[in-house]
Formats: sequence, C-alpha cells, structure tokens
Amino acid sequence: MKKQKYIFLIITFVLSFGLALFVAVKVFPNNPFSKKKTENIQSDKIKSGDIIFQTSQSPQCEAVRIATNSKFSHCGIIFDLNGKWFVFEAVQPVKLTPFDEWIQHGKNNKYVVKRLKNAETVLTPEILQKMENYGQQFDGKEYDAYFEWTDNRIYCSELVWKIYKNAAGIELSKLRELKDFNLEDPRVKKILKERYGNDIPLEEKVVAPSDLADSNLLKTVIDNY
Repeated sequence: MKKQKYIFLIITFVLSFGLALFVAVKVFPNNPFSKKKTENIQSDKIKSGDIIFQTSQSPQCEAVRIATNSKFSHCGIIFDLNGKWFVFEAVQPVKLTPFDEWIQHGKNNKYVVKRLKNAETVLTPEILQKMENYGQQFDGKEYDAYFEWTDNRIYCSELVWKIYKNAAGIELSKLRELKDFNLEDPRVKKILKERYGNDIPLEEKVVAPSDLADSNLLKTVIDNY
C-alpha cells in the first residue's frame, strides 16, 4: 500500500507540473521555456551584414517615428563574431550588443531584418571584414543626439549608412535634409526646441531608419511585427 501511495504521489506531481508548464507557455509566451526556442529559430535566418530595425520607446524615438512617418526609430548592423550574433548600434555609447539582448530593447520585442538583395555575391567575407574594420573606429564614440553629419559623434542610421557606403561601396539611400521631414508635430517641435533652441539646422544632411528600411536595395528576411 505504501509503495502504491508513493507511485500515486509521483504521478500526481508529474501531471501537475506538466499542466502548469503547458499553461505557462500558452498564457506567457515570453517565458524562458518558449523564449529560447523562438530566438534560436530567428537566429538561423540572419546573416552578417543584415540590417535590423525596431521601435524604441523614448520621447526622442517617438519624435523620430512621427517626423519620418515610420514605425522604425532605431537600427543596427548584425555581425557574427566568433560564432555569436551581435548588433553593432549607435546608442550611448556606440557598441556591440548581443542579438537577443538587442531585441528585448524594442517595443514588444518586435523587429524587422533586411538584407541586400544581392548579398550572396556582394557581401563576400572580405567585404564583411572591411565593414567590421571600418566600424571599429566608431566603437565607444558618443551617440549624436544632434544628428550632425560628422564622425565625431554618430547616430544609428548614420552608422549603418556610412559602414555600407565607405566599406562596401554601397549607398543604401539618398541623404536628405532635416527640413524634408515632418517637423510640425508638437512632439517633434518639443524635441527640436530642446536640442537646438531657435537655431534648427534645417539643411543638415541626415538619414533616418525609415530611409534605410525603404531602400529598394534591400529585401525583408524577418518581420515579426
């Protein structure tokens, strides 16, 4: 009888644990049990040189989305370094961020990955190495909250654009001027006032995440929005 009692308790525990795990996976899709599997599947689809976009949630990023009429406010370049995936991004400071960690910084962990349509022939190992080497000069530099077209400080889409242009010889999009964007929204005006006062550099060369995302040189390989 005692042996049967122990067997009954073990079976009850196993069934209860299994039921709890099933409910956790269904109710909490971002729990640790399901998260790792999702990340591994997505990691299998990416390649070095891919460009990744997300929606950040700071007031400045909200202004960027409004001014550019886009859901994207941040981007970076994906690199495979010693078998691990990283996103090279211009934040404060410019740095390499582990791929999975980068995803968690975006709204609802949503992101889009884009790739050159002819990446197989253009982004050779030699070119990818040039891109990595060129990007190293920006590693550790300050984020450019003023969106100036210099190399002293740098912002996210500027970093991606310059690496492709100067290391791979590819101009992902045409540069625009600050005045080309929607600057009339009160939320955008507030950020501009905080940054520049009354001296807004309307003719400053700029490139936005949306300009890169809309490039006809790129194709979408992952979109979980």
